[in-house]
Amino acid sequence: MKTTIDLPDDLLHRAKITAAQRKTTLKELAVQGLEYAIRHVGPDSESARQERSRKLIAALSEIRITEPVGKFNREEAYDRQQGSGV
Repeated sequence: MKTTIDLPDDLLHRAKITAAQRKTTLKELAVQGLEYAIRHVGPDSESARQERSRKLIAALSEIRITEPVGKFNREEAYDRQQGSGV
């Protein structure tokens, strides 16, 4: 289907150069970019969000702390924060 898109001059210029370097057409480059955007940057589905959360929780549960962190008082915590440049 034909459509008209108004692009910034600089973007169009860079897209034409990229298409030529890849030995493809501007149309194919645009199709590839739209396909990528729809697959990877599109609205987050609830099931995809839940799957990422499940993987994150699984990864975090595998982390084992082998050394005790230790206790420190309020002044030591303040000193640590000031020493880090925060």
